[in-house]
Formats: sequence, C-alpha cells, structure tokens
Amino acid sequence: MRYGTVIPGRFVDRPNRFVARVETAEGMRTVHVKNTGRCRELLIPGAVVYLERGENPGRKTAFDLIAVEKGARLINMDAQAPNKIFGEWVRAGGFLPGITAVRPEFTYGESRLDFCLETAEGPCLVEVKGVTLEENGAARFPDAPTERGVRHIRELRRAAEAGWGAVLFFVVQMENIISVAPNDETHPAFGAALREAAERGVRVCAWDCAVTPESIAIRRQVPVIL
Repeated sequence: MRYGTVIPGRFVDRPNRFVARVETAEGMRTVHVKNTGRCRELLIPGAVVYLERGENPGRKTAFDLIAVEKGARLINMDAQAPNKIFGEWVRAGGFLPGITAVRPEFTYGESRLDFCLETAEGPCLVEVKGVTLEENGAARFPDAPTERGVRHIRELRRAAEAGWGAVLFFVVQMENIISVAPNDETHPAFGAALREAAERGVRVCAWDCAVTPESIAIRRQVPVIL
C-alpha cells in the first residue's frame, strides 16, 4: 500500500481525538488523525510525524496524520491501513493457499467481521486488528478498552465452534517486533476472551510490517504470547 503526497512535520498537540496540530515547513496545520485510539506514547510534543495530502479539495483538513517516529522506530498509525494491506496481501497469494474469493465486511451472527475467505476447505472468517502500541520491542493490543473487539472475538469463537475457520489477525504497524500479546493492564476482558477463543479453535496470529513514510506492507510473522 502506497500513499500519495507525504510531508514531514512536528506534532504540537491534539485538541481532540480526530484532529492534531502539526508544525510543517509551510507553517502550522490542523490535520486529521487517522486513528481514534489514545496513542499517548506516540503523539508527544515535538515528535516527527508524516502527513498525507487528502484528495478531496472540499474537506476541512488538507492532510491526514499517517505515521510517527518513536525514537528510531517508524510507526504507521493509519487505522484504515491494516485492512487494506491484509486484503492486498491475501489477493496476492499470501496467508492461506487456495483462496477462491475474498469477501470483506462479512456479517456473522451479530457482528460484521473484516473478511470471509472462501477456500476449498470451506469459509474462514478473519478479524484484523492494527497494533501501534510497543514497549522494548514487544507489541500489545489494545491501547484502549475495546468492547467491540471483545464482541468480535466471541463471534469468532462461535464460528470456530460451528466448524468455520476463524482467525484473529494482528497487523503490527512497524518493523522488527519480537512478539505480540494482549494488553491485560488496559483491557483484561479482551485478553480473557482471546485466550478462551484460542482454546476453542480460533487461530491467533500476528505479522509485522515494512514501513516507510510513503508505504506499508505486511512483512513477516511474529510470535503471539497468550
């Protein structure tokens, strides 16, 4: 996945979860934040960030904040990117062999899950979660409580119990991550639901990404610690 016109800047503040103020070479800009999570460890005053110019001339903010430098690590924080790059990767032959159809936004039970992959062995439901929280090379999810995430895991568990393929797929939006684990300190219910689902047949996996200011792509599998 590649972005269009990207410029650097320095983060100033975040008046609300949807917008931030960024100092650029062209002056101060109010930009859209493409991630409504807390991102407190990422969006700190003075951090180098990257902005993509929007394509709609009528929008209120001309740029989207898509990535941030955390020390020497570049982290993509575009919440829409994980689904896009997973879809691209699957259609290019990644993840599962013999996929005959990729059906996004698939309704199962009371939830809309990210993908249903049709294979010769039957359908496989996939829920994708983007991960931006990192500490000492290890990633954790979520960075804020997510009841929606718990609901999705429970639907995956029910699907697995009914004989469907079911996968919770973490897209870690940075490189060189050593592991991924549920963030029990922030949302213990998510971790509990994930462990129960894994015991009932839900496959839990994670891949990190190759990230540049202008692009992001799925790179390699990393261990999940439950």
